[in-house]
Amino acid sequence: MRLTILGGGGFRVPLVYAALAGGSPVTEVVLHDVVPSRLAAIRAVLARMDRPGAPAVHTTTDLDEALRGARFVFSAIRVDGLAGRTVDERVALAHGLLGQETVGAGGIAYGLRTVPVAVRVAQRVAEVAPRAWVINFTNPAGMITEAMQRVLGERVVGICDSPVGLAQRALRAVEGMGLRDAPAGGEGGGLGVGYVGLNHLGWLRTLRVNGVDRLPDLLADDSALRTIEEVRLMGADWVRTVGALPNEYLYYFYRTPEAVAAIRSEPITRGEFLAEQQARFYDAAATADPEDALRRWSRTRDERDATYMAESRRASGAGEREAADVAAGGYQQVALELMTALAGGSPRMLILNVRNGSAVPGLPAAAVVEVPCMVGPHGVTPLATDPLPGSMLGLLQQVKAVEQDTIEAAFTGSVTLAVRAFAQHPLVGSVSVARELVAAYRAALPGVAAVLGPGRLRS
Repeated sequence: MRLTILGGGGFRVPLVYAALAGGSPVTEVVLHDVVPSRLAAIRAVLARMDRPGAPAVHTTTDLDEALRGARFVFSAIRVDGLAGRTVDERVALAHGLLGQETVGAGGIAYGLRTVPVAVRVAQRVAEVAPRAWVINFTNPAGMITEAMQRVLGERVVGICDSPVGLAQRALRAVEGMGLRDAPAGGEGGGLGVGYVGLNHLGWLRTLRVNGVDRLPDLLADDSALRTIEEVRLMGADWVRTVGALPNEYLYYFYRTPEAVAAIRSEPITRGEFLAEQQARFYDAAATADPEDALRRWSRTRDERDATYMAESRRASGAGEREAADVAAGGYQQVALELMTALAGGSPRMLILNVRNGSAVPGLPAAAVVEVPCMVGPHGVTPLATDPLPGSMLGLLQQVKAVEQDTIEAAFTGSVTLAVRAFAQHPLVGSVSVARELVAAYRAALPGVAAVLGPGRLRS
């Protein structure tokens, strides 16, 4: 079975390969990237990870060649690279706003320039590999998944590791309280996770162990609650007020001034840090002994993981990341489980970004939401969620409207819709600032200028 990875020269590709080598139905991996030197660097890393039974690896810069014969396609592209991410961050910060790649102004700019590229990819998949499933890693994941579904329908599924990470931390906390008497292992151990939201904007509302919701017990226990990183970021009292465990990205909504101040206090943004770090890795990988490639990659990865959301953890007093969180399987494990189930493996429950239908009352049927789903050879079925309180539903509706305006602006080239998307985002909230942001991003990012100008993609 062939798996194609778009963005195959990306830094995190070795994580996917390691998961595949641990046991999967995949026999061949095709890496596609538009930068040959990045492909060569990652190919060198994978060569040092090779082990008996691991999939064969091929590389190409030709998209149609990469897609031909694929049963699954992982889309992990980054339009304009990390240089574009730094612009997303810096333009927002220059206007006193949150500078983050997927949340707020930066996420809208990222979406505007990424939607047309992702849609063109979807069109090539429809033409060259119409039976393939597309598993979307590309951020903003919910927005890009929804845009690609216009071409491929529900055969596009978005993934993120934030919800499963939150659930794992909550379960460890419950175990520490002595409240879990079932064996580990997900659903087989009697575990049910009630999670609902959009990508990077959701809440864990129930945590059932053997039919009993243990979340109220967890929320009442200060010491257990503070073992969870999201709680340390946002405060135990506030989490109890919300009545649910928030996704880590809700820190940017619940503590916006602190988040902006923390990011602005740093000498460089997260995007600038990663750009410098990865440039060192790729430059070294291109000239160093291939035997050294894996060691260099591993060292760079450890530094990357340890510094994730570091400024926010410092500002909130959350402390260092837990070793178990750093070691836990991330989005590559979610993707592997999804692919294995779709390919004929045992059905399982996974939290995914899928078409809403009626799963989340109050959101449009065509909206992509992040909810628990049953996955198996039949496909992906989102599970119904309990009605949300107004505070949660209102925020989801507002941000979803922003996402859908952004998608439509990217399809039509409408500056008016782009301004509306920025202005109506709760972390922007100003028409005049929105107009300034559109002008600034158009001037700084060719990808945004191409969308909101001549040569734009039409629906």
